[in-house]
Amino acid sequence: MKNESIELLEHIKKAKEGKQASFNYLLDTFWNDVFNFQLKRTNNEYESEDITIQSFSKAFDKIDTFKEEYNFKTWLIQISKNIHIDLLRKKNASIRSKTTTDVDDSVYKIIDDAPTPEDKLITEQNLAQLLRFIKQLKPHYQEVINLRYFQELSYKEISEVLDEPMNNVKVKLLRARKLLAEIITNKKKN
Repeated sequence: MKNESIELLEHIKKAKEGKQASFNYLLDTFWNDVFNFQLKRTNNEYESEDITIQSFSKAFDKIDTFKEEYNFKTWLIQISKNIHIDLLRKKNASIRSKTTTDVDDSVYKIIDDAPTPEDKLITEQNLAQLLRFIKQLKPHYQEVINLRYFQELSYKEISEVLDEPMNNVKVKLLRARKLLAEIITNKKKN
């Protein structure tokens, strides 16, 4: 347990420095915790996934504010809880004019320099087979993979196409690549 917490603190420190691998580690480690927490609250898989994406997006955006003396999972769950409460308030509020969230380029950036192991695995597939694997993803993950890898759009362009904050796009791509890599790995084993 002690080694796990030391490893976690090291990844949090590296995430604060903008290291992609550490963002992947945090997403992989805590995705199910946040998703299952929201699933109990919403009883809706799609809504839970959307809130989870927003939770990680906000957490990655605000990771500099995380204090190491607190529990990271608790911090993430609290962010998730607040997002859900905000969404409920918006649903229950009278109809207002739709506001847009403009994400400034100077807002926290997830650096995507070196290809991840998932990227390498994905690029090793032949196109026809890769497309079959992509079809196994949920539609919103298929869309973000298509925009990023086939249409070669930047995060900013994808954000505009999907009308979503850029950090949500980054988290969706992290999650989509992980799920796609799992599908490919499982197919290779069979």
